[in-house]
Amino acid sequence: MILTVLVFLGGMLTILSPCILPVLPFVFARAEQPFLKSGLPLLGGMALTFAAVATLAAVGGSWAVHVNQYGRTVALVLMAAVALTLLSRRAADWLARPFVALGNRLTPKSSGSAANSGMTHSLLLGVATGLLWAPCAGPILGLVLTGAAISGPNARTTLLLFAFAGGAAASLAIALLAGGRLFATLKRGLGTGEWIRRGLGVAVLAAVAAIAVGWDSGFLTRVSSGSTARLEQFLIASIAPRGMAAGANTGMAAMRGTMDGAASPDLPVEGQLPSLDGATSWLNSPPLTRDALHGKVVVIDFWTYSCINCLRSLPYVKEWYERYRNNGLVVIGVHAPEFAFEKDLDNVRRAVRELGITYPVALDNGYAIWRGFNNQYWPAHYFVDALGRIRAHHFGEGDYDGSERIIRQLLIESGARDLPQIAAADTRATGVEAAADTTDRRSPETYVGYEKSQHFVPPSGFARDQAKVYSAPTNLKLNEWALTGTWLVGKESAALQRAPGSIVFRFQARDLHLVLGPGASGEPVRLRVTLDGEIPAASHGVDIDAGGIGIIREQRLYQLIRQPGSVTEHAFTIEFLDAGAQAYAFTFG
Repeated sequence: MILTVLVFLGGMLTILSPCILPVLPFVFARAEQPFLKSGLPLLGGMALTFAAVATLAAVGGSWAVHVNQYGRTVALVLMAAVALTLLSRRAADWLARPFVALGNRLTPKSSGSAANSGMTHSLLLGVATGLLWAPCAGPILGLVLTGAAISGPNARTTLLLFAFAGGAAASLAIALLAGGRLFATLKRGLGTGEWIRRGLGVAVLAAVAAIAVGWDSGFLTRVSSGSTARLEQFLIASIAPRGMAAGANTGMAAMRGTMDGAASPDLPVEGQLPSLDGATSWLNSPPLTRDALHGKVVVIDFWTYSCINCLRSLPYVKEWYERYRNNGLVVIGVHAPEFAFEKDLDNVRRAVRELGITYPVALDNGYAIWRGFNNQYWPAHYFVDALGRIRAHHFGEGDYDGSERIIRQLLIESGARDLPQIAAADTRATGVEAAADTTDRRSPETYVGYEKSQHFVPPSGFARDQAKVYSAPTNLKLNEWALTGTWLVGKESAALQRAPGSIVFRFQARDLHLVLGPGASGEPVRLRVTLDGEIPAASHGVDIDAGGIGIIREQRLYQLIRQPGSVTEHAFTIEFLDAGAQAYAFTFG
């Protein structure tokens, strides 16, 4: 009984949340009618429909989602017809005669006519409103729906959902009674009845449009986040049964249900998981499909093995997988190549092995999966719930603890229990994978191939796709670079034709990386690095020694400089002692 009262009060608080805004015009469109014959049936139909749909959605699986979507579509059409009759019967008749006929049966022709505003008509409008209402999931509703999803269908769940909807209907009833009196006063005092009716029509159309484009489950859920949470937490702490208050800490992150567009306030539905069928190969797993992933929480990590940003995020992705895979998490690395050599299956297989990746990796050489997500970034993380809905994304590095909290929230929604402690603070990355030093970095990613190259000197530029002898000026400005020796510069790389040859770059960053590869023959290429003309000593990266000596054996990213202590501007030179070296891109950290 106490729990039912608590949930009822939680429903009443929804009147304070922006998530209620889309249904207010539907309710106030009946404000001029007698409350017992019009307002009460409407609110009753809304409460009953919401309770029924939410019960099915929380326990019924994907079929309930589809059924609810059809109902919402019909309800949107019905409400649009009602709006047209409120705005202008003549215009409505011209635009949509059959729909207006239905709308005129559901909406009185004048404020004094009650013949067509019977209880059945109001009940139908209430059913439509219930199909369209998507309340934000605060702590109280989150707890109810999590329990429904875990325990399955039962009378107690339906009672609690109806109590929540009844609470919302009660607060709306108070607002409707007050609004009816206000409208009556305005009509008597100012003669504004016709303008009020048209204003309501505009509001109903705006609400239909907002729901149709998903603002009720997207924008409004985000601005609603926290609007009533503090009050709900106070209620839980004050009157909830023993043990419920402690559960509310995890329940806040629970889902509102699996009805269309339903999501927790901070994780609205962004779309459905696209097909993975476009992968050209799979590593560490047989091919995975959307159907096979149903019921699992999925992290999609778009990466490529020569991308420094991807490599720096990799320790966290691997940690998520190891920490939560036994709780139902699946991580899929979608390897989308930037350079041609990254399409080679053997190259990717070697990189996956050397990087210690044990979760499934899909090779997306044709960018089919990339296009399915409409992705534009390396790295990009998409977080998919157990129903196959994309609930969040993160582009680039950083905010790993926030991403892990999203994973935990989705796992809790799926029914996972006893999750391990959050991992981000304990994750340690070394070498190339260590986090970047963004404070002192003043040099940008720089491509060597002519298609994307910048800041190359001399200004005359490259002899495209032709061998040419290059020389470097004595003084370079910050972020300028040059070649010396005989090079053939192509779209995405430059290849040394005869040894020796070098690349010079004036940079400022803690780390300097260069994507390199041997020649077509695959023979190793020796190299020597200097910093301001001296050996790098303590500033050497993991792929060269303190004397600046290293060897290119495969196509990948090489860390050549990592400065200890203060970071200042330096002149970097890499000299290749053998022909065939291929240089692709500089990255800094």
